[in-house]
Amino acid sequence: MTLLTLERRLFGGPSSLEVLMLYWAAVFFIIAIIAGYLGFGGVAVAASGIAQTLFFVFLVIFLVALVMGLSRRRAPPI
Repeated sequence: MTLLTLERRLFGGPSSLEVLMLYWAAVFFIIAIIAGYLGFGGVAVAASGIAQTLFFVFLVIFLVALVMGLSRRRAPPI
């Protein structure tokens, strides 16, 4: 049983995967608002550190891919 099938059975079902993703995004947004309101600073600081690390990792990956893409360009056919 997939998560989408389980979700449809439990909640009367979102009609597509996009709706399911929007649902979970809203759930995590509400959890984040509650955590921020209650002042879970340790969790927020840890999440911020992880997000910052991932940002720089993906920035480096993007720059490497950009340089590789630009170096592989060919001259347009005439």
